[in-house]
Amino acid sequence: MDPISQGALGAALPQSLQRQKEFRSKAITITWVGAMAGMTPDLDVLIRSSTDPLLFLEYHRQFTHSLFFIPIGALICSLVFMRFSRPHLNFKQTYLVSLLGYSTHALLDACTSYGTLLFWPLTDDRFAWNNVAVVDPFATVPLLVGVILAMRRANVWFARAGLIWFFAYLLLGYWQHLRAHEAATELANQRGHQAAEVSIKPGFANILLWKSVYLFEQTYYVDAIRVGFSPSIYEGTSVKKFELDMDLPWLDKNTQQAVDVERFRWFSSDYLAMDPLRENFVIDMRYSILPNEVNSLWGIGLDPNAETSAHVTFESDRDASPERMAIFWAMLKGDTCIPQETSRDSAEPNCALRP
Repeated sequence: MDPISQGALGAALPQSLQRQKEFRSKAITITWVGAMAGMTPDLDVLIRSSTDPLLFLEYHRQFTHSLFFIPIGALICSLVFMRFSRPHLNFKQTYLVSLLGYSTHALLDACTSYGTLLFWPLTDDRFAWNNVAVVDPFATVPLLVGVILAMRRANVWFARAGLIWFFAYLLLGYWQHLRAHEAATELANQRGHQAAEVSIKPGFANILLWKSVYLFEQTYYVDAIRVGFSPSIYEGTSVKKFELDMDLPWLDKNTQQAVDVERFRWFSSDYLAMDPLRENFVIDMRYSILPNEVNSLWGIGLDPNAETSAHVTFESDRDASPERMAIFWAMLKGDTCIPQETSRDSAEPNCALRP
């Protein structure tokens, strides 16, 4: 999740496990040590290359997020923090607080849809439980308030209350995910599609509106599902699944671009398609601003004239224009009639009825 959520959870867990009498004199130190340890694994974003644009995709949420690395990461944190925590915590206490804070990070990231290498180096499988968005203020704000009140009033019960809310919200997200998955499966059946696989991911900052992607006869079907008292469907569009030989017949398998395509395929769990509006541009189907559209947040560009050793380009497209956010907000509210874009560059409103 976002750094604020990670820091808040990293602080809340060691806060909540303290004895009240002992916590009063250590509240501030325990809070900042736990928060910093909770955010530390994301320092892997600094692993980048000016020549290899996909390097950061391989290393983000990799070894620093492995469950096996937690004791090592906590030790590194405690060695760094000890200089500042010593007046209130000895090394053993600093390590234990760092261990608790650091241990929350990878498991929380696995609750999102990005994918986390929890068991690296034993496996390169990316775990994504898809029960909460990467940024969700409904989960984070109450937890953060609990952490701040626990620190300022030196009372562990505020942290415990924040944790109870946070984990209850994650459980609610899991239940909402199950409901959205059931609705997506029913929608596929209504269309006469025996879906090979169904992927359900939370929309931006909520667990009410979800993105559904399922595969049928080598075609991805994308829809938005609002899971309120009863599920509502905002039908989307479809696109052919990426097939290397058909979509990029000119690509030499012995080039670096071909290697990069496979690296991107691994990162995206094979949810790849060609961008309908851009030539030689492969997109990750899993993410988009609007949950019923194909337009992806990121993708890779290939050049038929590139040298054998040349890498692909990596590009992001986070078009959160007022028009697009108005569409998102209409879906989130559950409006029966929502505005629709006529093209990626135009936002002329018209009506789309929910089935």
